[in-house]
Amino acid sequence: MTTVTAIDGVRVFTGDGLTEPQRVCIEETRIVADGTADVVVDGAGKVLLPGLIDSHMHTLGRDDLANLARWGVTTGLDMAAWPLPFVTEMRAQAGVAQILSATTPAVGPGGNHAKMPGFPADGIVTTPREAHAFVERRIADGADYIKVVTEAAPPQGMDQKTVNAIVEAAHEHDLLVVAHSVTTGAFRVAVEAGVDISTHAPLDAVLDDDTVQRMRDAGTVSSPTLTMMRGIATVRAGAGATYEHARDTVTKFHEAGIRLLVGTDANSVPGVPFAPRHGESMHDELGLMVDAGLTPVEALRGATTLTAKTFALDDRGTIEPGRRADLLLVDGDPTTDVSATRKIDGIWIAGKRVR
Repeated sequence: MTTVTAIDGVRVFTGDGLTEPQRVCIEETRIVADGTADVVVDGAGKVLLPGLIDSHMHTLGRDDLANLARWGVTTGLDMAAWPLPFVTEMRAQAGVAQILSATTPAVGPGGNHAKMPGFPADGIVTTPREAHAFVERRIADGADYIKVVTEAAPPQGMDQKTVNAIVEAAHEHDLLVVAHSVTTGAFRVAVEAGVDISTHAPLDAVLDDDTVQRMRDAGTVSSPTLTMMRGIATVRAGAGATYEHARDTVTKFHEAGIRLLVGTDANSVPGVPFAPRHGESMHDELGLMVDAGLTPVEALRGATTLTAKTFALDDRGTIEPGRRADLLLVDGDPTTDVSATRKIDGIWIAGKRVR
């Protein structure tokens, strides 16, 4: 016998705004049509959001996923994790945020990523031929998308032809390509290659009009991770890295109509220059996106419906019958004051309430 939970008198975020007060019912793992409830939650004066989706994070263990869940982040898009048995274990965790993963990213032979302790040798790519083999390995791993680092030129990083080949091979298998780029030059390499999503925002300068136009024309999506960029700029103050460059680039993206997703680069890696906290940093990121020019509704959309649409997560991201019951109940109206997402009154992941 199944238990039906009803959240009564709650306004629901639709992606465009809020509904009038209504009842939302949960049965097992899904949202269902209105019916008789066994458990009733009072939602009067509150807002129900789809569970937040962090479009850029990293997983080192179950604690990271539990911290996401505690802050209403019910899905995390991991942008680099290895070895494969660990990724498989994290994907199977219950009662915490669910992850997707790029598994091992593609990097050049001498860049900072290649120097990380334990970085897999099969993630180092130096030629177009190796690029195709790299993508085949990620497909064998069950990668949900491909991650490529465009941060350095040869001999440290990959040349343009190699990055192009990674994108070409991934697209042959209908896989999205996400490019790590934190400088204007790295953005240009990624855009030239035709990546689907750029992650981070440049710290060296505001991105030029021509590159922004090319991104808009190509439908390139951005996950700027302003929380991380602000942190890195603080650590590297005086070294030419300026947070305002990243923020103002996001403002240009918004004005150009480029799709903006909310992501944080949350990680718990020892010794990294900056480590946004899993879960909590999503609420920081929402505020920074609003500061960069988005409306609260646009920022919330980038943390829910747009990320689900971009990554073809068709079972979540909206609150409708038949969708996965990943839900965040908040006390207040985040469509007028986005900081209200911190006033958490309830969280459900696949229909189970997170305590």
